Amino acid sequence: MLKISGLKKTFYRGTVHEKVAIRELELTFQDGDFVTVIGGNGAGKSTVLNLIAGVFEPDCGSIELDGIELTSLPEYRRASLLGRVFQDPMCGTAADMTIQENLALASRRGKHRGLRRGVTRTEREQFVEQLKTLELGLEDRLTAQVGLLSGGQRQALTLLMATMQRPHLLLLDEHTAALDPKTAARVLALSQQIVEREGLTAIMVTHNMRDAIQTGNRLIMMHEGRVVLDISGEEKKKLTVEELMARFSRASGEALASDKMLLA
Repeated sequence: MLKISGLKKTFYRGTVHEKVAIRELELTFQDGDFVTVIGGNGAGKSTVLNLIAGVFEPDCGSIELDGIELTSLPEYRRASLLGRVFQDPMCGTAADMTIQENLALASRRGKHRGLRRGVTRTEREQFVEQLKTLELGLEDRLTAQVGLLSGGQRQALTLLMATMQRPHLLLLDEHTAALDPKTAARVLALSQQIVEREGLTAIMVTHNMRDAIQTGNRLIMMHEGRVVLDISGEEKKKLTVEELMARFSRASGEALASDKMLLA
């Protein structure tokens, strides 16, 4: 499904601010994997997602998705293959457009667009059914501007938009971090429902250890640009926060000190 080989990325090379972000990364994700990625600040978590998405260009190495070599493709060429939800709820939607207009844009991603009605009756009916799955009452607010929605509602809408065309890979970049605990739990539950219902392959970056353990079928922990833990299956199901902290300390040689990673 996704194969990352020999990936390296260094920022500010040759300056006093040089930072090696990714070191010889080797990873393979199978079709249907829901992988959570955790690690301290500067571990390389979001950098990996940005390299996959084409935001950054790697120094060397390759990224292959469903047999398609992504490494040399510009960001816009990868858009039809990837769905992405960012940490900031304001990044995934157009605030001045209505809910149905945002959904229309997402539903036509990668398709030919001619001169016709912005939203057809058939599309409107489809949008209502899709919004009902969110259980947020948005199906009754199709003509409301997205800028009037709460952060959680916008993030849930972004999640729906990112998966409407069934992407080859869904990237979730700390997509619940900016939400209050109750709303974050709801958006995370929606993420799991959509991934399972659509049979998607997904990578979720998070700082929350408990979320990383309870979500998905595989957990990867990064430290200084490399993978120090890779846990899946029954081993992941039996994992506790305390055991994960201890295993990180043994694998990295450092104690885990980030408060954000200790949140229950």
